[in-house]
Amino acid sequence: MVAAVRIHQTGGPEVLTVEDVTVGAPGPGEVRVKHTAIGLNFIDTYFRSGLYPAPGGLPFIPGNEAAGIVEEVGEGVEGLAPGDRVAYGAVPGSYCAERVMPAAPLVKLPDAIGDRTAAAMMLKGMTARYLLRQTYPVKPGDTILVHAAAGGVGLILCQWASHIGATVIGTVGSEEKAELARANGAHHTILYTREDFAKRVKEITEGRLCDVVYDGVGQATYPASLDCIRPRGLFASFGNASGAIQNFNLLALSQKGSLYATRPTLATHIATRDALLESANDLFGAVSSGIVRVPVNQTYPLAEAAQAHRDLEGRRTTGSTVLIP
Repeated sequence: MVAAVRIHQTGGPEVLTVEDVTVGAPGPGEVRVKHTAIGLNFIDTYFRSGLYPAPGGLPFIPGNEAAGIVEEVGEGVEGLAPGDRVAYGAVPGSYCAERVMPAAPLVKLPDAIGDRTAAAMMLKGMTARYLLRQTYPVKPGDTILVHAAAGGVGLILCQWASHIGATVIGTVGSEEKAELARANGAHHTILYTREDFAKRVKEITEGRLCDVVYDGVGQATYPASLDCIRPRGLFASFGNASGAIQNFNLLALSQKGSLYATRPTLATHIATRDALLESANDLFGAVSSGIVRVPVNQTYPLAEAAQAHRDLEGRRTTGSTVLIP
């Protein structure tokens, strides 16, 4: 028996219950992994609250990324062996000390990347990577707006885009978070709690506005985000930290300059093994070379997952957070 966090009914953080579960032997194409660190992500709260339907129904184990050690491999598994350090992202069921899972989503970790860093960066880092490389390929000279710039994805976006040569504007909720965002590549920060961020973007850019807005906040920043985008620019909505956008006004895209809008997800971008390895290896290279740092600013025991959710939703965290089994 090993410890796991399970959800029997959707709701607030209080529905996260710690239980003992049985983990069997891996079947064909599967491995048994002992987790050393588990990533906390906003998407975990979407499944917990019922905003997103639970994969496989209730009850379920939440969580979508982790790092650990391969303990046992099933029949037909190639390229992995007991003792290998591995990590994954976008695979439901990570809030547990050990699990049996398909081998295909696992990637081996380079020696230069520690387990806690890996657990904090797989989902968030590969999300930042597809946003910067595929959703809107950022180029030197571009101007971008990153909402929640001091969050896990936000800090990675700021660093990577700044390295590419873009001008990075980030919205944050406090002076402390503004300082953190600037230390991680943001050239300009806007306190959305005190300032009209669309007005400030216009002032900062001298009316040119942004080539792309990367928005993981959702309801609270729409529709003002559209006023930050240059004609034929892109609105990339990739999260719902403040709640899902309701009644999106398609006509507004034409009225505000023939804008483009998209709602991408990581799963689509790593749907094949080749795509996963390309994304992970690009991320590993950026982290190993120092282009991107992954600050793990909070750790909680796995048994305190409910408190971690409260702090995440209460905007009391910065950077990345991991749970320790």
